[in-house]
Amino acid sequence: MTSLYQILMLILSVAKFLILAHFIMSWLISFQVLNIRQPLVAQIWYGLSRLLEPLYAPIRRILPPMGGIDLSPLVVLIGIYALEIILRNNVAVFL
Repeated sequence: MTSLYQILMLILSVAKFLILAHFIMSWLISFQVLNIRQPLVAQIWYGLSRLLEPLYAPIRRILPPMGGIDLSPLVVLIGIYALEIILRNNVAVFL
């Protein structure tokens, strides 16, 4: 059962990394450091967007419009950190 706990923590860590990469990439595209017309950049950007959209979409429906600021990645990250805390505090269930 310890391996189940470790797998869940690994999945949450990968999700955090992907969200942070998507967030940083969005800023780099906004400030024109990265060009979306480059094939590699476009492929990574659209891949991350398709992968993370199922996490963001329900939160975007709940959050009010913020004038162009998307807070859904922040809410998802807070949710992931909360899940990690819950899993760490209940690790005895997995043993």
